[in-house]
Amino acid sequence: MDRLRRLISCGCLGVPLALVVAGGAPVTGATAQQTPAVMVPGSRVHLHAHNCYPERGQWTDRLTRARGTGVPFLAIEQDVAWIAPTPTSPGRSVVLHDRPPVGDEPTLEAHFFDAVRAQMEQALAAPRPETWPVLVLHLDFKTNEPEHHRAVWALLERHRRWLTTAPKRPHGQPPSGFVPGPLLVLTENGNDQERTFFDAVPEGAPLLIFGTVPGAAVTLPEEPEARARAYAALAPERAMPEAASSYRRWVNFPWALVEAGGQVQAGAWDAADAQRLTALVSRAHALGLWMRIYTLNGHAGPGDGWTPSYNFGSPDAVALRWQAARRAGVDFIATDQYEAFAADARRHP
Repeated sequence: MDRLRRLISCGCLGVPLALVVAGGAPVTGATAQQTPAVMVPGSRVHLHAHNCYPERGQWTDRLTRARGTGVPFLAIEQDVAWIAPTPTSPGRSVVLHDRPPVGDEPTLEAHFFDAVRAQMEQALAAPRPETWPVLVLHLDFKTNEPEHHRAVWALLERHRRWLTTAPKRPHGQPPSGFVPGPLLVLTENGNDQERTFFDAVPEGAPLLIFGTVPGAAVTLPEEPEARARAYAALAPERAMPEAASSYRRWVNFPWALVEAGGQVQAGAWDAADAQRLTALVSRAHALGLWMRIYTLNGHAGPGDGWTPSYNFGSPDAVALRWQAARRAGVDFIATDQYEAFAADARRHP
């Protein structure tokens, strides 16, 4: 409650304390003032299911696996790219890891929206908006064509009744409160995304998707080791100079901001590392921002299509970081090891 009071008193939520805590407001006619307390940064720690989609026909069960972990709070990452229309097929947003697309990738609508339809409709049929969202979708745009952005906006419009929204306010003003829905959709700050997802939306109209705060402009040494040390020593205020707005709601950082050189160069986890992580998370939350940290894996073998640079090298090494991230209140902890993270969270709540 103390954290909630601080965020509201600084204007980070844009809603009165009494209305946030009350919760349980009816869905019909819901207003921005009915933002549930569970959406305050730091109130929930999510398993963020990294790269949760097939790759070249392999690992087709990732979405099913992530949704089957039983974690209370889950975010799903979908990397998306645009396939332009041809005389025989329409343009479409597809999920993929490697570019360019070859044409047989599943569409975002088929892979994600159709898969979660029953869950969303069930949530709407027995509404508990004080607990929403029940699922977070993170879109990582691998291509940023204006047509792609417009197609995704149209897809969100078709599913608007599922969505957590917020009335548009200009940047620089305190963020508007959320109107809760069972699905929250996040994006990052790719080229020209704000033109479609924010600029083109009339003031006061609902925003359907929420981006990151733009990265801080900092100058780092060119020499790789010095650069890694300087990045991991950035003061939280320099790494995150900007507060939340109605559209910009979160920050997204590699683990290298915590430990110099990232996962593959990480040493023994110690109290100084924990203090560094806590300071970064506290800064984000004081600005009214959710924080995602990526991507925390630990395994001896090659993994199932996992990026080698995200590997701490052992299950024990990554478990220490998962536990530290949960204690610090990281909102979205990205990993490819969905079941192992869930099991560790049950052992070390």
